[in-house]
Amino acid sequence: MSAVTTAEQRAVAQASTLHGAPCEVLAFKLGAEEDGIDILKVQEIRGYEPPTRIANAPAFMKGVVNLRGVIVPIVDMRVHLLLDDVKVDAFTVVIILIVAGRTVGIVVDSVSDVLELQPQQIKPAPAFNGSVAASHITGLGTVKSGEGERMLILLEIEALLRSPEMGLVDTHPS
Repeated sequence: MSAVTTAEQRAVAQASTLHGAPCEVLAFKLGAEEDGIDILKVQEIRGYEPPTRIANAPAFMKGVVNLRGVIVPIVDMRVHLLLDDVKVDAFTVVIILIVAGRTVGIVVDSVSDVLELQPQQIKPAPAFNGSVAASHITGLGTVKSGEGERMLILLEIEALLRSPEMGLVDTHPS
């Protein structure tokens, strides 16, 4: 029953995003893609610092950091999504998120900006097989950029981090 409820809640959230009020997203780069997540999930953005490694953790789990007394798992989204040429440079950042009541950090190539997207700027995500399951994408946002447009893949970050392969948060909330 909880899986149905979660799917129903996701459908309602997607419908309100597609047809409701404007939403604010944090835009960031993962390789050549530009993605966006709900700004309300973001606690802070920090420069990359090497985390303490955890034995036998999956390759995408970089380790943990102590953030003001809270132990925060750090996930490298670039490794998780099997991107090529994953490197740490001056632009690499960790986005600290609050997901299902838990603090989690994700490593991304860079953060570009916070954008307000109007409902007409967001289109439903097509069904496809890719590194991110379609259920983890709420839509595709288009943003004017100079004389052209750029497209953001809008991630349902909570669903992505709650996925069984991540193992970061309880998939059956109480």
